[in-house]
Amino acid sequence: MIDFELSEDQQMMRDMARDFADKELKPVAQKLDEEAIWPADILKKMGELGFLGMTLPEEFDGAEMDPISYALAIEEISRGEASCGVIMSIHDSLVCELILEFGTDEQKKRFLPRLARGELIGCFSLTESGAGSDAGAVATTAAKEGDDYVLNGTKIFTTGGPYADVIIVFASTDRSKGSKGMSTFIVPKDTPGLEVGTIEHKMGMNASGTSELVLTDCRVSKDLLLGEEGQGFKIALIGFDAGRIGIAAQAVGIARAALEESIKYAKEREQFGKPIARFQAVQWMIADMATQIDAARLLTLRAAHVKSQGKRFSKEAAMAKLFASETCVNATRLAVQIHGGYGYIKEYAVERHYRDAKITEIYEGTSEIMRMIISGALLR
Repeated sequence: MIDFELSEDQQMMRDMARDFADKELKPVAQKLDEEAIWPADILKKMGELGFLGMTLPEEFDGAEMDPISYALAIEEISRGEASCGVIMSIHDSLVCELILEFGTDEQKKRFLPRLARGELIGCFSLTESGAGSDAGAVATTAAKEGDDYVLNGTKIFTTGGPYADVIIVFASTDRSKGSKGMSTFIVPKDTPGLEVGTIEHKMGMNASGTSELVLTDCRVSKDLLLGEEGQGFKIALIGFDAGRIGIAAQAVGIARAALEESIKYAKEREQFGKPIARFQAVQWMIADMATQIDAARLLTLRAAHVKSQGKRFSKEAAMAKLFASETCVNATRLAVQIHGGYGYIKEYAVERHYRDAKITEIYEGTSEIMRMIISGALLR
């Protein structure tokens, strides 16, 4: 028997995130986007409410919630303001969860409580100019010198790069082994030799802060090696699986925001003497949006459920991310169409949703990579 009912704890977390999105995020979303403001004060409040350590155990000041609660919260936060959604997703799934799974006891005690409380914000830095979808082609090096590793290289497209306090960095400790020679490091932002490079000007997600990170003889203690040498590629793939649930949930949230705006506008806007909601062309666009969004949410929650069972969920996460991101792009496109000329004006939220939507098809694995993962799982 399939139970589609949420538990009391899951409903509570969803409702708390929804209330936070309505009261704290939606009123400032346009300003954050237009001025590309890093939402430091908002992130502090999110930490206080438990959103930045959602799946961490209570011993590390986490909320100890299940993956379904996490996905529901990401959806609601992203519905309010998408940049906060992606910051939360990366922080929780690509930083906190990886340190929890692969970190030493000392690393967990040092970083996780402060990350969970929002006193530190984490980010994830793997991508390079020659290593995007081909994650194993990392050229950044980490040479062992005594009790330290010396890192050299340039990372690009690091979400939160200019502002994060803790960075999960991937570098090669043995270039001759290719992806099997990649290792992972926890690099505090104030480490000498780590500098923020170019800060990118983007199409959307403008409050999330995306930049280069330049490592020049950046000396990192061996105590900050995450996992074992050569384990980096495995760590990255495990992180991406979890992260894709977050991005799928984010895509559902953005799409839902666009649908809600469209329904409201269609009821208010009159043409030919009646609300445009009474025209079949508009009704069918709204019907398609709602149906696709529900399907995307079900795929996302299924992936979260499989994860909660302790089973491998790579295929389910890829399916959710693929379908939800493409649904998000289509739903926001239709929302702009429903709004007509007003949808093209920055005063209306659907213009921002349309710009924010596109990246969900690209980051944490493009739609093409998702199709490779899905087909690989089915055809192996």
